[in-house]
Amino acid sequence: MEWAALISWIVTAGGGFVLLALWLRHGGMRQREPGRRIRPPLILSHFALAATGLVLWIIYVVSDSDALAWIAFAILVAVAVLGWTMFAIWWQRRQTGVTVAPASPSTEPAEQRFPVAIVTLHGLLAVTTVVLVFLAALGV
Repeated sequence: MEWAALISWIVTAGGGFVLLALWLRHGGMRQREPGRRIRPPLILSHFALAATGLVLWIIYVVSDSDALAWIAFAILVAVAVLGWTMFAIWWQRRQTGVTVAPASPSTEPAEQRFPVAIVTLHGLLAVTTVVLVFLAALGV
């Protein structure tokens, strides 16, 4: 189970890395306009915690330390909360963006350039990862 969780976590991280790269490429770090946007502290803390948890999970797989499994799971829960927050911002802006087009592409939040397929796949894999990590931590 821990190997399935590891593979799922790595693939999820790959999708997240693509989304982060798109956000950076489209000016996410320079977004200063008012309104609901994915701000740098939110996305960067999501990334940093996910990477930290993944490293701890790799150490857990090698060492089989139950404490590390639960610490990695706790970090993953925090990552999931941040991820759901970003998804809510993205989804809300996407819904309002359908009826109200931005004044110019430069005022459009960087996250609105995310491909729906990558967001969907990243989210589904993230949920799968949380479940697999929890089951592995339980010893299933």
